Amino acid sequence: MAFTIHRPHVRGRALHRLWRGAAAALAAALLSAVGIVLPAGPAHAAGPGQLVYVSNAGAGTVSAVDSATGSTVATIQVGSAPTGVALTPDGSQVWVANGASDSVSVIDTATNSVAATVPVGRTPQSVAISPDGGRVYVVRTADSGGVDVIDTSSLAVIATITAGSFPDIAALSPDGSRLYVGNFSSKTVSVIDTATNTVTATVPVGNAAGLAVSPDGAHVYVADYNDYRLSVIDTATNTVTATIPVGSLPQNVAVAPDGGFVYVANRGGNSVSVVDTATNTVVATIPTGAGTSGVLADPDGTRVYATNTFVNTMSVIDTATLTVTATVPTGSRPWGLAMGKTVLPTITSITPDHGPATGGTTVTLTGSHLTGTTAVTFDGTPASGVTVVDDTTVTATAPAHTPGTVGIALTAKGRTIAAGTYTYQQPAPTITAVTPAQGPASGGTTVTLTGTGFTGATAVAFGTIPASSFTVDSDTKITATAPATTTAGPTDITVTTPAGTSTTSPADRYTYTRDTTKLTAQPVLLSLTPGQLSVNLHLSATLTDTTTGKPVPGATVTFKVGTTTVCTATTNATGTATCTGPCPVLTVLLHLGYTATYNGTPTLEPSTATAGLIRLG
Repeated sequence: MAFTIHRPHVRGRALHRLWRGAAAALAAALLSAVGIVLPAGPAHAAGPGQLVYVSNAGAGTVSAVDSATGSTVATIQVGSAPTGVALTPDGSQVWVANGASDSVSVIDTATNSVAATVPVGRTPQSVAISPDGGRVYVVRTADSGGVDVIDTSSLAVIATITAGSFPDIAALSPDGSRLYVGNFSSKTVSVIDTATNTVTATVPVGNAAGLAVSPDGAHVYVADYNDYRLSVIDTATNTVTATIPVGSLPQNVAVAPDGGFVYVANRGGNSVSVVDTATNTVVATIPTGAGTSGVLADPDGTRVYATNTFVNTMSVIDTATLTVTATVPTGSRPWGLAMGKTVLPTITSITPDHGPATGGTTVTLTGSHLTGTTAVTFDGTPASGVTVVDDTTVTATAPAHTPGTVGIALTAKGRTIAAGTYTYQQPAPTITAVTPAQGPASGGTTVTLTGTGFTGATAVAFGTIPASSFTVDSDTKITATAPATTTAGPTDITVTTPAGTSTTSPADRYTYTRDTTKLTAQPVLLSLTPGQLSVNLHLSATLTDTTTGKPVPGATVTFKVGTTTVCTATTNATGTATCTGPCPVLTVLLHLGYTATYNGTPTLEPSTATAGLIRLG
């Protein structure tokens, strides 16, 4: 249903005008129902999000409203009494029908300024743009009414199509092949073939004030203004298959992006009716503001916008709760609505950009337009604890993932972007058990290590000494051969992988024990003469490491007879120590034997042996 333009050559609708006068008188009483009013933000606010373009028929302007903040970031002067607005598919332009200027303004969305003004027929009301952006269809009500077709490259009217009586609204099928025009006075919808610019069908309805096409093109929903109903047209048969009672004086219609709901602006009911398209029933009626005229469904499906003509506001409806969450000031007598080009969230940094494969790292994503973030994924796996700190910061907890670099994606307001990359690192290995937990200092013990993160191990060490050999049996088991050590006692075993070296703990403790030894001394034959006071003894002993069964070279052996030290010698390669030394004859006769003693080392146990001194003759 069109605005009434107060000029002599335009025929009005008496009933419509009478009602609007009465509604204007009631505006003050109804204002309390519109919800919280957000103050208008300063013009040209920095970094606006996605914009909603609102035509203000009483001011001759279009307001560009930041959908995220409710601030008006630009007010664009257009023609007189602007009503219908539409966005080009690429988002670069907004086309505005100027009802009292007989023109269409073309707004450049990059600068939010009028780039061109195109003359059209008298009293243009509605604008529809082809999916390829090549054609603009302008519905005009005066001089028998019709549709002017504009070539967007030449900005010239290239055709005029005659529709029904007092056409004032139009919408295209998703593929652009059909244009549906609502004719208020003739109570019809004209179906126009856009290839030939001819009317191919006329569908009887009520006083068509607004209409919208479903996303799949299967249905057209028509607001029957004076019948307080919504007509549903089956586009396959061009027949009305259902009529749905809605609010008073339904004005405009919008369809949810998924086609599940239809939103109807009730100008007389000061409300928006929500129609379930599966059942063709009204499931909610949402109070808005006085003279609700325009309605727009956000492409992300989360919000619906409705203009309240008599109180100069726009209601913002949350589709999840079906309640008005904000009321935004507009210009005078707001009418048409169009959603501006999508402003995608951007990510400028990810901190930290790496973490363990076990997950659990809190990651901070910094950027812009992050309000409305609903999900963060790491290589498709949802993060937990997604928190929107503000419009520039989101935090999320990384899920577990196999090691490697993966992509992070962020979803905000139904739009998903690539946010950057994150590197999962193999966690440093851990040792939880060592079996056996001890072995000889000479090494050679086969030791089983149990733990985690062993895959890809590059080193196993006993203290600072590398294992003689090791085998990675699995991510939780390593078999290693203990190396020899120079000092017996406890030491920590460590495992090193590309992810790091295991942290030492009592669980990785291995104790080196000293090797046992054995001295073997041989009897010595000797002869003594009467009156001899001293004798040279030639003594010998062999030292063996009984743990390894090998001789011990380089060991010091002390030979004594009683308490008398005869001599000291160092074992040779075969472990034998040999020396000669004097000993009092009396001492020899008293003991008739000698003792060989090895005092041990940090890795070898001490040992003692005795052998006889055998007197001949």
